[in-house]
Amino acid sequence: MSTIIPASILGLPGQCVNQIHEKKDGSILIEYRRDRRKKPVDPVTGKQGTVNRYVRRLIQDLPFLHRPCFLEIEQAQVHIEKNQRRMESLSFVDPYQRYTKRFCQLVSGLCRHMSVQAVSLHLGIRWETTKNMDKAYLRESLPALHPEELTNLKWIGVDEVARAKGHDYMTVVYDLEKGNLIWVHEGRTSETLSIFLTALPEETALGIEAVAMDMGPAYRKAVKEHLPQAAIIFDRFHVMQNYSKVIRNQRRIEFRRASRKEDQELIKGSLYLLLKNPEKLKPGQMEKLESLRNSNDNLNLIYMLKEQLQQLWALPESFDTMKERLESWCQMADESGLHYLKRFAKSLRRHATGICNYAKYPLTTARIEAGNVAIGMIRKRARGIRDTEYFKLKIRQISIPDQPSMFYQNAVQAH
Repeated sequence: MSTIIPASILGLPGQCVNQIHEKKDGSILIEYRRDRRKKPVDPVTGKQGTVNRYVRRLIQDLPFLHRPCFLEIEQAQVHIEKNQRRMESLSFVDPYQRYTKRFCQLVSGLCRHMSVQAVSLHLGIRWETTKNMDKAYLRESLPALHPEELTNLKWIGVDEVARAKGHDYMTVVYDLEKGNLIWVHEGRTSETLSIFLTALPEETALGIEAVAMDMGPAYRKAVKEHLPQAAIIFDRFHVMQNYSKVIRNQRRIEFRRASRKEDQELIKGSLYLLLKNPEKLKPGQMEKLESLRNSNDNLNLIYMLKEQLQQLWALPESFDTMKERLESWCQMADESGLHYLKRFAKSLRRHATGICNYAKYPLTTARIEAGNVAIGMIRKRARGIRDTEYFKLKIRQISIPDQPSMFYQNAVQAH
């Protein structure tokens, strides 16, 4: 007894199931024939024509009953007029492709959470094919980032990310009010950011009140040139990230100076203890930290100044108050006599305005740093990405919410 499969379930408009075979390798082959009731349409003009001939194509589809599934479909060649013939377009597969669109969607969805190598092995297709399939699907499906269409920007954040450590940097720009990625481009220079800023509509550019960034000069130059009204903010994360270098360097010096082996053993492995906030340490770690601070005055001072510096961002009353507290901290650093502390204090004084602008605009780059963590996971899964355009697409992908499983996209979502 034969069964008719509804076209709405197959998802292949204009195709009717003819036969289903099991191939020698265990895969499934479904043969289709074109629905003769459907008139062919010229994909260029949109006009109906006549069938010149039928062409058979073999394409791979979603796995069927845990087996690879191939479709042999029938496609009409449309006769338009004398010496003009074109293949009709199919909604479920692109021209010259060997995979259905929904199979490409499956591959791209898996590549969001798995390495290309893992997806390749899982589905039994070549690594290069898997990557190119994901790349093509992202290029077509991701929403475009057009600075010239942006409106109502108030606070933005700028940062740099690397395709691999020390290689091929990119500039990312976020809308800090909404948390959305609004631009990504190759390079990390002033000219790179200027491309974005000059593309903004004049009204949008004038409406930007503040820009959060690191303390590098490149982005600062571009903002001063194109957004003179905007306040530049050096957020807490980047300031403390630079202070961590002071801790690392001073700890290295103290280790070399230690004359007793027990002092060296106490300093060894202590970097995590000095960098982390005390509430994140376990009781045993707190005891070791206290022993280290009691035995080494310089590291104790470095740690105390770290705690005081963090309090600079705790509910600042005003710009002037925050600047006074920053200057007091810098004076303590100068009086310490420690080279790296004094050099850091000098840097803080140079960037004091940008740091204390936090009192006017309490912005952080937490959304950007969260994005950078996700980007780091992309690099880790791929063990470095050599294709810069693909890396750029993957950055854009993580900025949008993940979609429900494609297998149940038409089903009612459970609540």
